[in-house]
Amino acid sequence: MKGILRARRLLAVAVLLVAACGESVPAADSDLTGLEFEAGPLGAVVVPPGEQIQIRSLNTISGDNAFLGIPNQRGVEMAIEDYGPVAGREVSMGTPLDDLCSPDGGQSGAQATVADPSVVGVIGTTCSSAAVAASPLISDAGMVMIAPSNTSPALTSDLAGNPSPSHHPGYYRTAHNDLFQGKAVALFVRDHLGLDTAAAIHDGDPYTQGLAEAFRDAFEELGGVVTAFTAVNKGDTDMIAVLTEVAAGRPQTLFFPVFMPEGAFIVQQVDGVAGLEEVTLIVSAALLVDNFMELPESEGVYISGPDLRFGDNRNSITGRSAAELLDAYEAAYGEPPSGGYLAHAYDATTMLLRAIDRVAVAIDGTLHIDRAQVRDELTRTNMDGIIGPIDCDQFGDCGTQRLTVLYNTDARNIEAGKNNVVFEYAP
Repeated sequence: MKGILRARRLLAVAVLLVAACGESVPAADSDLTGLEFEAGPLGAVVVPPGEQIQIRSLNTISGDNAFLGIPNQRGVEMAIEDYGPVAGREVSMGTPLDDLCSPDGGQSGAQATVADPSVVGVIGTTCSSAAVAASPLISDAGMVMIAPSNTSPALTSDLAGNPSPSHHPGYYRTAHNDLFQGKAVALFVRDHLGLDTAAAIHDGDPYTQGLAEAFRDAFEELGGVVTAFTAVNKGDTDMIAVLTEVAAGRPQTLFFPVFMPEGAFIVQQVDGVAGLEEVTLIVSAALLVDNFMELPESEGVYISGPDLRFGDNRNSITGRSAAELLDAYEAAYGEPPSGGYLAHAYDATTMLLRAIDRVAVAIDGTLHIDRAQVRDELTRTNMDGIIGPIDCDQFGDCGTQRLTVLYNTDARNIEAGKNNVVFEYAP
């Protein structure tokens, strides 16, 4: 009897090894019988016959920053539809969860996710501050999290082989690492614009502070002088005091990688501060959103962020091209995406679905998805996405790291601004 059980275990392991090597094992076509499934160290998701595979979307879908997160959520929906059944099962993302672009929202969404053991993984969060709170909970539960728009260096690594303080196993992202964006903005200011002095404003969260610090360090390495490095508080509406502090150093450039609505208040009040009448204003992808670019005061502002010139790129899993994705989005939702990370969310979702497809094993009609193998499969990711080649390092940085600076010239034609590239960076 022991020999029979051992043989069954070995056969089950062999099936898992086939899945791990990249062969899909759809439950509908390869249902095994009479075998035992032995889960790995992180456990396994068990999907009974006839039930759906569960993943979740945790993005910013309310408030001023919903312009960033709603396209992410919709990208998840579109990728699930385009991919089709996984291991012979339909996939559900359940009720969309809201990260509120905050630590509290990230923690709450993660708690709701990990309370359901049927969930394999999460696409999210939108904001790095939410990810810092969500990631440890997702990791401890053995789940995976793939972020379309988290860019804080704190979530992955220092790009020198060292994990960052808020890195946790099971975290991946298709967005860039802001150590690259900080350097890109510094090069744009120092070499492209030929400016020698700059100031930076953040709001203290992992994204804004991390990017401001990355810019400061890179700018100083290039010989530039940072005249002020300061912060506002989330919720501030009167920016005169902080802008007056900045003006004392007479900077040629002001970089403020903050969110709405604080970004709007800065750009609307800066002209009223003596010493900043001619300052060059630069923001980041947090303000690459319709509700900022529609402001008359946003005209003449430079916006750094991911390179959205996807050209003929196609997602190698679904075959969907960049142009086809945008057309389908507008047909489905009646508007172009209001933020810059739709393609990143779409590619992230297909990464997760393919990983599940490759490791899932059906035995006697029940689907088993080993959590450790899902992580291993994601770490091995090497595919073409709409955003370009996707290849994950050991800390979860999977994106292309290509960046651009846009110049917004007409608040009445923001789509033109989104395409008005004046500087590009490819490490």
